Amino acid sequence: MTTPAISVSGLTKHYGDNRAVDGIDLEIFTGEVFALLGPNGAGKSTTVEILEGFRKRTAGEVSVLGVDPQQAASHWRERVGVMLQATSMRSLLSAREALIHAASQYPHPRDVDEMLEVVGLTDKANAKPQTLSGGQRRRLDVALAIIGSPELLFLDEPTTGFDPEARRQFWRLIESLRGDGATILLTTHYLDEADYLADRIAIIADGAMVALDTPEGLRARAAHSRVSWEDSDGPHTVETDTPSEMLRDLLAKYSGEVPGLNVVRPSLEDIYLSLIGQGGHVLAEPIISEEER
Repeated sequence: MTTPAISVSGLTKHYGDNRAVDGIDLEIFTGEVFALLGPNGAGKSTTVEILEGFRKRTAGEVSVLGVDPQQAASHWRERVGVMLQATSMRSLLSAREALIHAASQYPHPRDVDEMLEVVGLTDKANAKPQTLSGGQRRRLDVALAIIGSPELLFLDEPTTGFDPEARRQFWRLIESLRGDGATILLTTHYLDEADYLADRIAIIADGAMVALDTPEGLRARAAHSRVSWEDSDGPHTVETDTPSEMLRDLLAKYSGEVPGLNVVRPSLEDIYLSLIGQGGHVLAEPIISEEER
């Protein structure tokens, strides 16, 4: 991946003294699934809205599919799919009618009935949004974002309200879109979702980027694993950055199975919480963001 679909340099968005976005630099490559994570109020939604062309920036350079989204014309919109955080619960259009209308705005839309089947709404095709469950409305949001066969897809917390099976179906859909060459920018509060889908993950806190890496690279930043076992003296727990060495020592000491042995490596959630300053282990060489004013 060498061609950037999105390029951002020095992006800032200020509301008076409040720095919602504070100097973000970022490149997202063509064909990449990229996850943007952060707590509520961290600046990720503002960042995404700037990239979508729905919000003006205070400063910085932004290129999305080679165009400044603040200056984008209608032909640029035809190349971009946007999933908003919520669909209106009051609509005169059924799910099928909404998709037909959305499809008419694009030169090469996907088939409406196929799209209903992909998101599991075939049985609700004639239902209006206000009669759908929360999870079903999110499925409709996904379908509306994808119907135009976009080159670049913005998905804002797409699986909120999904049951576990629906989330897995959505993951398979994202994998198929990746296979078709689409670039996908995903925001989510589900760390397992980002871990499974994303080629790279960026974490934002207090308006600044605190980490950018692959899921494997983020986990590798953890300084310690936790090794615990039991013996006649009771339970023992040790944090170590050389768990393999410690396991060899324990196996030699006990000459066989180590009683109650448990090795816990930091999860992506542990890393995430550590980076945004909400507990967990201290990371090796952590990146500290400037505190929001």
